[in-house]
Amino acid sequence: MTATHPPLTDAATWSVLVRDVATGETVLSRSPELELSAASTPKLLLLVACAVLAERGDLDLDERLDRSSVEPVGDSGLWQHLAQSTLAVGDAAMLVASVSDNLATNALLERIGLDAVERVRAELGIEGVRLHDRVRDHRGPEHPARLGTASATGLADLMVRLAARRLGSAAVSDRVLGWLRHSVDLSMVAAAFAKDPLSHGHGAEHPGIVNKTGTDAGVRVDAGLVLGARRTLAYAALANWAPETDTTDAVLTSMRAIGAELRRLVEE
Repeated sequence: MTATHPPLTDAATWSVLVRDVATGETVLSRSPELELSAASTPKLLLLVACAVLAERGDLDLDERLDRSSVEPVGDSGLWQHLAQSTLAVGDAAMLVASVSDNLATNALLERIGLDAVERVRAELGIEGVRLHDRVRDHRGPEHPARLGTASATGLADLMVRLAARRLGSAAVSDRVLGWLRHSVDLSMVAAAFAKDPLSHGHGAEHPGIVNKTGTDAGVRVDAGLVLGARRTLAYAALANWAPETDTTDAVLTSMRAIGAELRRLVEE
């Protein structure tokens, strides 16, 4: 594996970037500026916006959100299966970060507004990552074509800034990292580290994993940080392909190969 030619299946279109957080060195790269459908990964912008608004005193993380204020939505998440109909804003953000909860996403968007997410993105100078809409069970021609789009450069740069504690402020960065630390989806790049997806966010074991993923028909995305004892790597890997093709296994194999190289690099 080299910095320009990672072994990725040609059955998908890729955008990949891995950077050393401390040195800025590009470790792996393939079409890093290419913006692709990113499924749920741009929910990162919602988490950042919530953290920024909380720091400014414009959002109370203890405020209760009622899921009845938004339309029911399926797929990823736990809140739709729980008896509790209200959650604190901070708990909803934790559900978005940990299980990409769609209902919690929409409740948070209902509370702060998609326009606020976009304002914070622009204020912080986050480029190459966009959240276009709320989550919908059915996306019609009158709706944005995708929930979110991103490039590997945009996602990796966001992760670098989080790791350096300079995304907005140290407090904002730490809050977002605290939410992301409990992500349970370690099925893609992070699979190579053989972590327990239900408890890897506890303790200071090296290497640690912090990530946010996105999954849709013909889309797999994994962006995060590999926190090693001697170096930290920021990574983003996006794959898009025609949903009717049998490509998922090949994409996941390629993503796990990227993860295996990252593991070698932080453990050597």
